Amino acid sequence: MSTVLESVPAGGGTGAPGTDAHKAPAGAGGQRPGWLFSAPLLLGLALLYGPSFHSLYLTIWQTDDQGHGPLILGAAIWLVWSIRENIAAAAASTERRAGAGAWVLLLLSMLVYVFGRVQSVILLEVGSLIPALAASVALVYGWPAVKAMRFPLFFLLFLVPLPGFVIDSLTSPLKLWVSEWAEFVLTALNYPVGRSGVTLSVGQYQLLVADACSGLNSMFSLTAVGLFYVHLMQRPNMLHNTLLLLSIPFVAFIANVTRVVIICLVTYHMGDEAGQGFIHGAAGIVLFVVSLTLMFTLDAILTFIFRPKAKAVAA
Repeated sequence: MSTVLESVPAGGGTGAPGTDAHKAPAGAGGQRPGWLFSAPLLLGLALLYGPSFHSLYLTIWQTDDQGHGPLILGAAIWLVWSIRENIAAAAASTERRAGAGAWVLLLLSMLVYVFGRVQSVILLEVGSLIPALAASVALVYGWPAVKAMRFPLFFLLFLVPLPGFVIDSLTSPLKLWVSEWAEFVLTALNYPVGRSGVTLSVGQYQLLVADACSGLNSMFSLTAVGLFYVHLMQRPNMLHNTLLLLSIPFVAFIANVTRVVIICLVTYHMGDEAGQGFIHGAAGIVLFVVSLTLMFTLDAILTFIFRPKAKAVAA
């Protein structure tokens, strides 16, 4: 821990009350206990949530629906590391620790965690990490440090699995819309295509648009990617950032329609085995390539539109 030395007025070893020289020495009641207090608290959180993340790794993180979980966690850790100086500066500006509010928040977070763990409600079990982490930081470094960490804490929301009822209510209409637009594109390309609900008939083949092709999971993960991208770029124009974020659901939808069309075309020309084999898995990569390409293109267009206008130089 670095120590800041300040000059003492000549003729005395102490300053007047209220001056910097009169402040309590490091480790006194007015100073934050630092790692003596934070290390056990953070270790406790790690031991508490370690089994939860292990369960996530063995279960839903192995699925296409929530496979982005480890990336979200890694990105959040990197975000905290990248602003560590801002967090330290915010902590240094606070002379008193957080009060009872932080302890109440931590206690409520632990109750939510225990309930979620006992009842196997993964939404509550993982979601309790965010307020627990905020309360822990507040207890050790103060609320200004929590404010400095507000974006990484918010970003951790994408780590929380979506509730089942939300997935069920959104998946069905999304699958229908993807099927309708895929049929429209294939018809425009003069392919023999028909549709019955979410089942597409291309030539002699029938393809069912599954839940994974609805676009809901890609919208969720692409929203995280888009938010991360907007945060890193720090565009000065708020309208630019807002339009970029609002475009993410449409970009994900277009990418999913493209994915379904590609699978239909491969199946029609190369057979069902090719369409449902390696090409089907590779189509997921195409989805993200198309999505990111559209997002970067839109960002370039918005950057051109909202570019600062050059001021005329007086003759």
